[in-house]
Amino acid sequence: MNKLEDYLFWKLAHFLIHKKEYRLLRTSPSQEELWFERVENKKVPIIRLRRIDLDWSNWLARDIENSGNNGEAIRRQLVRGEANVLNLYVSAYPPVDDYDFLLSESKFLKTNVTTKVITRDTYHKEISELEYIFSEEIRFEKQEEYSSNEIEDLKNATLEKAVERIRMEKSMFENGKPLFTYVFMALQIIAYLFLEWKGGSTNTATLIKYGAKFNPLILEGQWWRFFTPILLHIGFIHLFMNTLALYYLGPTIEKIYGRMRFLLIYLFAGFSGSVASFLFTTNLSAGASGAIFGCFGALLYFGLNYRSLFLRTMGFNVLVVIAINLSLGFTIPGIDNAGHLGGLVGGFLATAVLHFPKQKKWLQQLLVLFLTVGGMGSLLWYGYANPEKITDAQSVMVLSQVYLQDENYDEAYHLLTHAIQTHHSSAELFFQLSYVEIKQNDLASAELHLKRAVDLDQYFHEAFYNLSLVSYELGNKEDSLTYAQKAAELAPEREEYQSFLNKIQE
Repeated sequence: MNKLEDYLFWKLAHFLIHKKEYRLLRTSPSQEELWFERVENKKVPIIRLRRIDLDWSNWLARDIENSGNNGEAIRRQLVRGEANVLNLYVSAYPPVDDYDFLLSESKFLKTNVTTKVITRDTYHKEISELEYIFSEEIRFEKQEEYSSNEIEDLKNATLEKAVERIRMEKSMFENGKPLFTYVFMALQIIAYLFLEWKGGSTNTATLIKYGAKFNPLILEGQWWRFFTPILLHIGFIHLFMNTLALYYLGPTIEKIYGRMRFLLIYLFAGFSGSVASFLFTTNLSAGASGAIFGCFGALLYFGLNYRSLFLRTMGFNVLVVIAINLSLGFTIPGIDNAGHLGGLVGGFLATAVLHFPKQKKWLQQLLVLFLTVGGMGSLLWYGYANPEKITDAQSVMVLSQVYLQDENYDEAYHLLTHAIQTHHSSAELFFQLSYVEIKQNDLASAELHLKRAVDLDQYFHEAFYNLSLVSYELGNKEDSLTYAQKAAELAPEREEYQSFLNKIQE
């Protein structure tokens, strides 16, 4: 019995899997219909191969329509945009009636189906066309007879390779059981409870005291604030959202890259997120968002190396979540989008340096390591060399207020005098410095700096009032009266201003 078509069917399947690295997507129970995909091949990402002896063209038309619908379902899962499906039939003979019109390209929504019928009379021509499509020779020499053993051996070799590839893909998610994900979840919950105990997780002074990212203190040498914000969260909702995100993302990263790689990726992404926030955001910030975006970066690296597997398992959803989070960061005030982007890039770079378990790309890893270290060093140098660009008067005021609450007047004085050299046009900084000098009993300096404050802001009624008090203590009664009158004029609702003015006039 001649089994040419059966042999040719499995020869084509073997070629697609072994030579062109297509993945066997699905098979029929009889194994006479095979679906393949390789999204990297944009020209032909989906192939359907069917072994059947055709009879009538109306059946062929219905089957082409079914293959188009199935191809569209696969396209929605794997490919964004249009996709081409190559629909191949291996048959002893063509349909008995006219069928050539069915071989033109058919369109099903965003799926284009090209059909070819390979018969014993046309296989030379069709195989030549397939070789042109795939730019590779398909070695097939027709024999008089093919034994059942030959066909079975070819079938087994084809399916074994397909199973091996599936097993390899499955093993990509078996490199480690989640551990550090739950460790970090527990640590950030403990840190939240600790902040609540010490004064509140939304309290600025508490956050500054216990390690939030705060540029003025980083510039003073507290480098650990690049790392401690990973565990700190501002309020319960912030903690809940980041813990939930970590719960869903972290285990996947640990399974793909293993525990130690996850630990390094997570910490470096958190660090790079803090560095980006340090450079581009003057506000106080905290949270695991940068490290969590680093997990997204690790998934993107996975997708870059295993695009088909990435798209089948999680790809589009990951991209949508990243886009939503970044868009929210640009539209909702108070979200540290610089930290998110820094974490995303940091996670990707850390993953590129570490690569996958049991795999090595030394040249690539060393090159990315060199670029990462050089780039991060350059960014840190820029930040420390240009303090005026990464701090503002408001952050200095916040920190000085914390020092004043702790009665740490020397630190407040040092901070404010240094800041004035950078932010010399700020009336608020001169006012705050004068307050520190009053506490230090340096009234002459306080008077001088209060005058600088009112010169810069002629509606600064608190500065006029304090200037009146200081001038009175220094014995300058006339100046004191003038300043008190100005304060009362600017803020007539302030009873203390009018009371002091009355005292001077008496």
